[in-house]
Amino acid sequence: MAQAIEAPAGTMAEGPTSHTQNQVARLTAPQLRLLHGGINPNRVQNLRGLAHLEAWDVRRQLIRIFGFGGFSIETLSLDLVHNHGQEGFRRKNKQGEYYGDPFTAWTVVYRAQVRLTIYDTSGREISHWEDGAAGDAVNQPSVGDAHDMAMKTSLSQAVKRCATNLGDQFGLSLYNDGSRDAVVQFSAAHPPSEWQRQAAPEPVPVDPPVKPEPQAPSVDVEEPPAQAAHADGVDHLARLQGQASSCWGNSDALGQIVLDAEKHGVAEAEVTLRDQSVVTFRELLNNQISRLGQQAQDNGERGAA
Repeated sequence: MAQAIEAPAGTMAEGPTSHTQNQVARLTAPQLRLLHGGINPNRVQNLRGLAHLEAWDVRRQLIRIFGFGGFSIETLSLDLVHNHGQEGFRRKNKQGEYYGDPFTAWTVVYRAQVRLTIYDTSGREISHWEDGAAGDAVNQPSVGDAHDMAMKTSLSQAVKRCATNLGDQFGLSLYNDGSRDAVVQFSAAHPPSEWQRQAAPEPVPVDPPVKPEPQAPSVDVEEPPAQAAHADGVDHLARLQGQASSCWGNSDALGQIVLDAEKHGVAEAEVTLRDQSVVTFRELLNNQISRLGQQAQDNGERGAA
């Protein structure tokens, strides 16, 4: 009696067939088409003259290409490298004048090691990469915020380093003197015949320029001459800056902090931003409240469309 023999599983880029038990995990043709393309310049940020990607944008692109649940990020280690608080520091504005009460400025450094794994559309692992990075938070008035910022920075940087193994869509070309042009272009493991016939995904997202994640600005602090503290012994500006850092994405909470700053006479205190510009604490908070309101309005308009 003749015995039926199951045909071997295919390994075409179009993905799994009905005979997938022993099939090697592969990328689909639409995925390969996206991965071979150059990066959208709107996704690239410049920080101190260096081109880089925002961590949230890297996660967005992972979701777009590999799908919800199509990748995983595992923290292999997260180690505290440095933790130091310097007492008696005060802020200094652009004119070199000290203001505000002395406070303890916290500098914290963490090192993270992570693993990024990607899967095919059937949940089989395609590949994984491990990499590490360090992240710091310098001269923060809140020790909790300093630890939170340093941990998140180290983890985000490690994930981004892992993702560059996926090529130009994840910032590999930026190592080529900040170029936005594709540098991979061809892979012998994925010849053009596998994916060039595939049309671009529809609809192609038209993304506005990527913006940095909301966060409280760092402050410049230097050791000052001795000066008397507030009558109640509390540095209200440092306290309120710590509160603002923890709720930087909440416009209602920031509005309450503005009122509190007015109550304690620190609303007009000057704050030096990372770009060395100087604004009042009130302006800083009100600008962020306006940005959050505009973002909410934009999101509402997109939802209505």
